[in-house]
Amino acid sequence: MINDFREELDEREMILLIADLVNTPSYPGIPEQETGVAKLIHEFFVKEGIPSEISEVVDGRCNVVARLEGYGEGKTLLLTGHTDTVPPYDMEDPFRMKIENEKLIGRGVVDMKGALACMMLSMAAIKRSGTRLKGNIMFAGVIGEEGKSEGTCALLKKKFKADAAIVGEPFGWDIGIGQKGLEWFECRILGKAVHGGKQKEGINAISKAGKLIRALDEELVPRIESRIHPVIGGSSMNYGMISGGFQPSTVAGECILQFDRRWIPGEKYEDVLREYDDFLEILRQDDPQFQAELKVMDSSLMEKGYIHEAMELPLDHPLAVLMDKTIFEVTGHRAEKKAFPAWTDAGLLSSYGGIPTVIFGPGSPDSAHTAHEYLEISYLVPFTQIYALMAKEFCQ
Repeated sequence: MINDFREELDEREMILLIADLVNTPSYPGIPEQETGVAKLIHEFFVKEGIPSEISEVVDGRCNVVARLEGYGEGKTLLLTGHTDTVPPYDMEDPFRMKIENEKLIGRGVVDMKGALACMMLSMAAIKRSGTRLKGNIMFAGVIGEEGKSEGTCALLKKKFKADAAIVGEPFGWDIGIGQKGLEWFECRILGKAVHGGKQKEGINAISKAGKLIRALDEELVPRIESRIHPVIGGSSMNYGMISGGFQPSTVAGECILQFDRRWIPGEKYEDVLREYDDFLEILRQDDPQFQAELKVMDSSLMEKGYIHEAMELPLDHPLAVLMDKTIFEVTGHRAEKKAFPAWTDAGLLSSYGGIPTVIFGPGSPDSAHTAHEYLEISYLVPFTQIYALMAKEFCQ
């Protein structure tokens, strides 16, 4: 009989492991933010007899990498996810995981400590069963995906290699085979501040910002949105924040506009930057009083050489086909291969590491970052089983 690892999987063990991870906070502002979680993961693998290593990335914040060695020349599969979470915000008692109505509730339970636990236990199930694979199974718990993705960048700088990767972001039973690129921009519109009683002697930066937004909406945004990828959808631009002036009786000397730009595979980042620069130059030529400076927001900047790049995997790629087949064998569900709605580290692994990557993790992305973040218990055993079977098939 072919081992499907079901006998090695214990739902209660999964719940307890997720509780340990969730009950260890790892949001920004905590000293050595993710290192407590990394240590828990490391201790788990050591107990299971699976070699594991913790390595500092920045400011005492650590990645954790484990490796289940194969015996031959098989392929290497990477199971990976981030150990950081967003802050608790207004979440009630976020770091004492609760169970209500067959759901696990707590900060990070779905984004993405539940997936980390399933990946960890899938490797343990393979080891416990005595199954030997030709290839290697790697696990990487990385820091900072909710910020600058320092953890995955650190792996790539070390020339990390794998033949395929699964990023465990929550996507239900669907398979993420692509995502849009992402950058946050800040445009500083400059005016001339004077007393409101002499407004004709000033230059109102808020008015100039209004002119900029009207021009963008009429000319550039339609051009951006006309670019359509058959699977991933259209490029987009969103105004997220505007702020200007000091008080009603002073002509605003400055106005700040921040916006989000998402691009599809096939668009080049350099062209995205050039398009904005060219657009602002046309406005300057049309209106000599229009002055604006554009920059990438500090919170969006990665380290030199890396950006939030787009990602796509062909629908018929062997990794996507194998994932679809494995999901159906375990659940009887036909997964949809589609774009993931947010940015993930898959963009780095694919673009900079040359690693074919899918996004597949338990739970709904809709509950991530919310005040009622949850993960249905019903996902746990099937997802752990799918990860284990994917590794078994791929690494052979």
